Amino acid sequence: MKLATAATALLLWSSASAFGIAESGKINSSVNSGTFHKQHHQAFLTKNQSTSTNIWKNTRGGASSSSSLNSAAVSSSAVSTANLDLLSERGRTSIEKLIANDDGSQAHVYSDWPEAGVQDEGKISLAEQLADLDESYPGGLAAYLTKAKALLKESAEGVNPFSEFEASVPEGESLSYDGYSTPSMPFTDAEQEGLRGIADVVFVLVAGGLGERLGYSGIKLSLETNLCTNKSYLEVYVKYIQAMQHLAELKTGRTNVKIPLVIMTSGDTDPMTRELLKEHENFGMDDDQIQIVMQDKVAALKDVTAGLALDDNDRWQIQTKPHGHGDVHHLLYREGFVDKWEEQGKKHVIFLQDTNALVINSIVPTLGVSLAKGFHMNSICIPRLAGEAAGAIARLEHKTDSEKSLVINVEYNQLDPLLSTQGDRKGDVADDTGYSPYPGNANNLVIEMGAYAKTLRGEDQGVVLEFVNPKYKDATRTDFKKPTRLECMMQDIPKLFQKEMGSTANIGFTTFDRWFTFSPAKNSLESGIEAVAGGNTAPGTMSSAESDKYIQNQRKLKFAGMDVDVTHDEADFVTVGGIPVTPGPRIILCPGFAITQEEVMNKIEGGKITKRSSLVLEGQHLKVKNLDLDGALVIRAGPECDVTVDGLSVQNKGWELEELPKDVDVAETVAIRGYTMAKHESTEILITEPGKFFVGKDGVVQKLE
Repeated sequence: MKLATAATALLLWSSASAFGIAESGKINSSVNSGTFHKQHHQAFLTKNQSTSTNIWKNTRGGASSSSSLNSAAVSSSAVSTANLDLLSERGRTSIEKLIANDDGSQAHVYSDWPEAGVQDEGKISLAEQLADLDESYPGGLAAYLTKAKALLKESAEGVNPFSEFEASVPEGESLSYDGYSTPSMPFTDAEQEGLRGIADVVFVLVAGGLGERLGYSGIKLSLETNLCTNKSYLEVYVKYIQAMQHLAELKTGRTNVKIPLVIMTSGDTDPMTRELLKEHENFGMDDDQIQIVMQDKVAALKDVTAGLALDDNDRWQIQTKPHGHGDVHHLLYREGFVDKWEEQGKKHVIFLQDTNALVINSIVPTLGVSLAKGFHMNSICIPRLAGEAAGAIARLEHKTDSEKSLVINVEYNQLDPLLSTQGDRKGDVADDTGYSPYPGNANNLVIEMGAYAKTLRGEDQGVVLEFVNPKYKDATRTDFKKPTRLECMMQDIPKLFQKEMGSTANIGFTTFDRWFTFSPAKNSLESGIEAVAGGNTAPGTMSSAESDKYIQNQRKLKFAGMDVDVTHDEADFVTVGGIPVTPGPRIILCPGFAITQEEVMNKIEGGKITKRSSLVLEGQHLKVKNLDLDGALVIRAGPECDVTVDGLSVQNKGWELEELPKDVDVAETVAIRGYTMAKHESTEILITEPGKFFVGKDGVVQKLE
């Protein structure tokens, strides 16, 4: 399946005219050396708005009929007729178009071909790849290269995209699970509001990346979130959706609620994602409930002229790279999902990243905030340290035209320069709370369906704007350390909201404590150890993500009234495999046990757990009272099992983490953690037979009904 991925063709007139693309003004974009350089022009200008010097118009298509090619004229001197005759019609056309629109930057691709009969397979392969790249990108490869040249030029020049804007903190909400902060909207209110809307949501999981940064060659969705249950990220997300369906039926009285899940893969992850689902029978989801769509890659660029980067070992192969998760919006539009969801009466789309298991806690209350405040888009956020390498949600106020103002993510390397030009000119500094007043973007979104559909049906069809992120070799800013490409991010969709809805677009944020919603697994163990040595308390490794999952559940049970140690201060942690982790207790509250605060409070009563203990709870109708645990305990109850555990006392050898010996070869999935879990002894209570059950102090299961 081919995915047409791109940003709107907003091009300099001098370059765009060759492709029949409408006239436009100067692209307003920015750069920091070796960092993000964004194409911001579309977001800040209304359609067809004229100024005294420039005419801005957003166009989306490729070449018009007026730009048709005279193939014989443009190619006879560059590629011989005999070589052209080797190619398919589409391959030949792609070569001719590349030559016709070239200013010399692509000569290395089509010049000096050997005579026909020599390396013919390579020539054919190159032409077919060019045709694929041309067809998969709105506006074609010519539009891609022209935009790349414009963005790379402004990257080298360091153009400031924010010169006409001032940043302010947008409207949003700050929620606290345990009540230790003072939000304007209580957590329980947000959760109850969200529960009223959970039956009418859909989920989109962005999963186009491999686990290479983690030191893992497979897909990140297959990694185990924890060693107590060994459940993968994908299984956790699916089980969460299933638990939400059950809760929706209880809250609404509706039956057979189905919440769709769309997974966006890439060429790298698609086969393994499908195999993972097949192997585990969709983790219990119906076949028609999960849909997979695959994004294409885009051409890599070798220098500031946007020359196509050829493979170092094969001159007949163009290097390609991922285009970014911003493709997801156009893909959902192109494949007809939004139309289908509207017909089904769905009200909100929830976008998730692949390896942040904690975020599922914040979905229901974030939905509640969206419903209460009428947000068209709501970003899940965390408190952000000033200067932290994380994007921030900000309102960009245009100095002269309020219609150009918008709420959007601003990358950290752009936020400080922006704030340094306004107000007290101190830049990205902390306020009285010790954090930046601008919330950190966790990059998980809740979007209202009506506004989303309206925006995607606009002329851009969900194609968000792009940026370039070249790593320059030196201060001349002409050559790259390695090839770059155009990229796009899903959180830049507010630019299209602003274009289609103007000042009526209501975009906000909801902030949660980090322990509650944010601990992604993204870095290798080695880089995490290095980060810790440098003073970083959030190394982002598999081990830190697993530890944070346990800590989150410690806090939930503590809040519910259980006597449990909570790992909080730096001195509380122990170092295992080079990474500070909780010493315990290790607690997993499966989605099938509770996904809301209300459920935890209703299902847990009293009890105590020692620090060395491990606990796993799963069961929609499971209640645990006055538990006394010193060791490892697993309780699982089936969906038709009403189970009350009261006064249970468990003591056994339990489970413990064991560091890996040095210089021992182990599987990647083990090596990325730096430890294994030795499960010495445990008590397991597994109930699958429908009925009502009671478990007392001795652990004996008694069937009551």
